Amino acid sequence: MRSRFVFLRVRPAGRVLLAAHRDQDLPEAWLIAEWPPERDEPTKYWLSNLPATTPKRTLIRWAKLRWRIEHDYRELKTGLGLDHYEGRTWQGWHHHVTLVSAAHAFCTLQRLDPKAPAPA
Repeated sequence: MRSRFVFLRVRPAGRVLLAAHRDQDLPEAWLIAEWPPERDEPTKYWLSNLPATTPKRTLIRWAKLRWRIEHDYRELKTGLGLDHYEGRTWQGWHHHVTLVSAAHAFCTLQRLDPKAPAPA
């Protein structure tokens, strides 16, 4: 997969930022836009408050990391039962989430183990 990216330093504005920085310059942030070669304009956008000296490869890696997070969350909910808890206590919910997290860690370690046999 290949894509082009555009990087700009911008000063995003909004009510919260304007109120927090009254009588000051707004803080700079990175505007990152993904621009696939076959498209006429960018298709995805991200704002980042990483420092201006951050390498562009790092900005891309962090922006694209969201896909991995969404994939893991979907796996936790659908494959491992995170959303199946129907109890009423904090302790029960905590036990459920702990077991689901342990199962997810085990699955991730199995997936990353180069010596593990491939699933059938």
